[in-house]
Amino acid sequence: MKRFACFVLLVISWAANASAYSVGFDQVQLYTDSDRPLKASVWYPSQTTFPTEKIAENAAFLGTDVVRVGTPMPGQFPLVVISHGYRGNWRNQNWLATKLAQDGYVVASLDHPGTTSFDHSSQAAAQWWQRAGDLSRLLDWLLNESYLLPNIDANNVTAIGHSLGGWTVMLLAGAQFDRDQLKQECSLKASPRVCGLMAELGLDQPQIGEPNDSLQDERIKRVVSLDLGLARSFSRQSLRALTTPTLILAADVDIGDLPQAEESGFLAQYIPENKRQYIVYSDAAHFSFMQLCKPGAIEMIEEEEPGDCIVCKDGNERSRDELHQVMYLDILAFLHQP
Repeated sequence: MKRFACFVLLVISWAANASAYSVGFDQVQLYTDSDRPLKASVWYPSQTTFPTEKIAENAAFLGTDVVRVGTPMPGQFPLVVISHGYRGNWRNQNWLATKLAQDGYVVASLDHPGTTSFDHSSQAAAQWWQRAGDLSRLLDWLLNESYLLPNIDANNVTAIGHSLGGWTVMLLAGAQFDRDQLKQECSLKASPRVCGLMAELGLDQPQIGEPNDSLQDERIKRVVSLDLGLARSFSRQSLRALTTPTLILAADVDIGDLPQAEESGFLAQYIPENKRQYIVYSDAAHFSFMQLCKPGAIEMIEEEEPGDCIVCKDGNERSRDELHQVMYLDILAFLHQP
């Protein structure tokens, strides 16, 4: 039955792509007068179909074709906001944002100060709660001030996050950070990639300005976690009480971190079954959720930054492009649920 459902979704996707929207793209500097300015990127269905240009492409990664500042298509479309991983950036899930815009979504992402490729400020990185606040501020702009306001269905908002971005969107869904629990978990089973970041992310001790209340944003109707980290920092009680529908996607290829069963699986263990879906891709690695790598990218990256070539490595069964197709259908099916 599951294979049949996937086949039906695939047929639907092919039919949709036959008449896919052109993708408009824009970048905006938000809150420039504040102490935490944000660089936002927006993808949306566009009436304008040319000229197109390639975005998010470099020597290692493939980009996508968009129309720069195209005229938005009339009508209201569901909204998706995306949070990148630790020291990542808006380009990492550009592949996903472009596909969603082609299928009739307005999508927005941003670079989180302190934890993006372009800003390693230790002070900003230690303000762990600000990442969730960035997405809430992005929603404030989109739903109150942006030129896309007439094109957004404010009652249909989804947040998607990869890695630390997955942790971020879970905060917005109502999960609550528990420092004592994280310390206990890390004393039982330490992980250099997760527990080793506690001090840098301000998780090891209370920070100035740290909130005591939930960071849940009730405008967000559903969330998608893409192979998140730091799941064990969420109090079990808050996960049990979660009411926001959650799609948990996990990569089963171990890259030397905690197995996904102790990260994504931790969410699935405590979030009520009627509020979550949990899918594990046996041949995906943590970075399979990022953009496509060009031929030769592994060798080039390894020569420039030894060890970093892991961002282009997946499992041995399917290519990253094939994985993206399956991941996208799973995400789209979740977004289409009432």
